[in-house]
Amino acid sequence: MSDALALPAPAAQPALRRSVPRFLKGAGGVFALLVAWQLSVPLVGLSSYFYPAPTDVVAAFADLIRKGILPVYFVDSMLRYSTGLATGALLGVAVGVLVGLNRTASLALSPLFKFLFAIVEVAWIPIFVIWFGYGVKTIVLALVYVVFFPVLYNTLLGVRTAPQILVNALRSLGANRLQVLRYAILPAALPGIITGLRVGAGFAFRGLVFAEMVAAKSGIGYLIFEGAQSQQTARTIVGMIVLGLTWLAIDLFYLRPFERATIQRWGLTVDAEQRR
Repeated sequence: MSDALALPAPAAQPALRRSVPRFLKGAGGVFALLVAWQLSVPLVGLSSYFYPAPTDVVAAFADLIRKGILPVYFVDSMLRYSTGLATGALLGVAVGVLVGLNRTASLALSPLFKFLFAIVEVAWIPIFVIWFGYGVKTIVLALVYVVFFPVLYNTLLGVRTAPQILVNALRSLGANRLQVLRYAILPAALPGIITGLRVGAGFAFRGLVFAEMVAAKSGIGYLIFEGAQSQQTARTIVGMIVLGLTWLAIDLFYLRPFERATIQRWGLTVDAEQRR
């Protein structure tokens, strides 16, 4: 009897068994790449300026940590990124909802929004430097711009395509405009809003690097640029690796949980793992 009761316990193991080999495969691939990189250095025969070895990159990383440069630069970059992302997202959702609820304003302003959306932040940064000078203000403003328009455009699209039958049903039941917005329009627009947030987060991350190269004296983007300028290529590669790992962390701990807490929770989409 006790054996029968104990049988269901192993059913919780398959997910763990799948995740461990997946992790080992990923780690094995990275390790193989590092070994091939290290072995190729003497074969290539170039100086560390042109082709630094993994050991050079590790040494540069340790030096940046020991001097306190990398932690300070990383915090500066993340503060700029989070400020620009949050501000641009809030403005994009607010303006998108307000304009989307007014058909006349939507028709009149949509061409302008599409036009501005097509102009990347790289083109605006020199103008922002002229207007506001070098520094945090220019960087954050560039990030707000690059987040605002994809969030705005996708929010506007989501609001305008909300099922009219739901809106009419709520109105027939006596719902006011705020209730219609809360229970019909915003849930229908949520997939578009999430899409805009994901696109904006990615654009902002790339824009952060370029903005810091142009208008900052700290940050990971500045570290990459300064390393190349001073012929410390290993530092540049450290900055690139930090950027890649940071984006993986943002996607894993922010974007995916946020998506699961909203549209997947409400059954509007299904995670790839759930289809297997």
